Amino acid sequence: MSLITLTTDFGTKDHFVGAVKGAIYSELSDAKIVDITHEISPFNITETAYILKNSYKSFPDGTIHIVGVDSELSNDNKHIALELDNHFFVCPDNGLISMIASEIHPTKIVEINIHDRIESSFPVLDVFVQVACFIARGGNLTVIGKEIHSFKKMTEIQPKVNQMQNQIIGGVIYIDNYGNVISNISKKMFNDIGKGRSFKATARRYSFTKIFSKYNEITGESAHDNSQFDGSKLAIFNSAGYLEIAIYRSNLKTVGGASTLLGLGYRDSIVIEFFNDSKPTYTILN
Repeated sequence: MSLITLTTDFGTKDHFVGAVKGAIYSELSDAKIVDITHEISPFNITETAYILKNSYKSFPDGTIHIVGVDSELSNDNKHIALELDNHFFVCPDNGLISMIASEIHPTKIVEINIHDRIESSFPVLDVFVQVACFIARGGNLTVIGKEIHSFKKMTEIQPKVNQMQNQIIGGVIYIDNYGNVISNISKKMFNDIGKGRSFKATARRYSFTKIFSKYNEITGESAHDNSQFDGSKLAIFNSAGYLEIAIYRSNLKTVGGASTLLGLGYRDSIVIEFFNDSKPTYTILN
């Protein structure tokens, strides 16, 4: 049985997701299809990269991931298939693979060349499905494309380090279902650059000098009524290992989330400044 995942910005109102699944089953009747999400913000490559990076590892080796975001073929947006970390990805070469491939280099990348036989305005259905099913049958990547050795990079995914000013300059790359704002600053980078120094993290006019590892740590050990902390802002290294600005027990329909209450949006800057104090004044709670 072949395991194929789908990550798209198609939504669920239209016929697109159903058509893709039907095409897969027509090719591989015993396939197992898993929806990672179809709610990517339209054409948002950075959001796609974040979700893909934090979901693919949960699947078994050999899983094939079809990614359909900004997938229309053009001279600047080729279609690629690659093997990386014992997984296969079929996707546009628009930078969405950057977040995964920055840490783990692909074993093999090919530029898909079956377009000579297929003219399509819906490449996820007409091209990506064929490629994924070919891989699922044990096909070699080099049969469906010419091997290449590079892929498009997205510079905005990577935060910048200003050593002269002791700063990490990052930005918002994702806003989750609770309105929590996720940056591209990883805990590893924070530790590597900060080296235990005190710091101030700034997002718009809000600043933080403490970073939690769990949301409810903001309540402390002696709190008897956690609800008194509802709506409090906090910084946390989330389960994916990235700096997140959150509102405790946020709810976009009632209390609101960090994105709305703090006015933080996609690509907004988040800056961490480190200080050369002899005694750090911050805490990372583990």
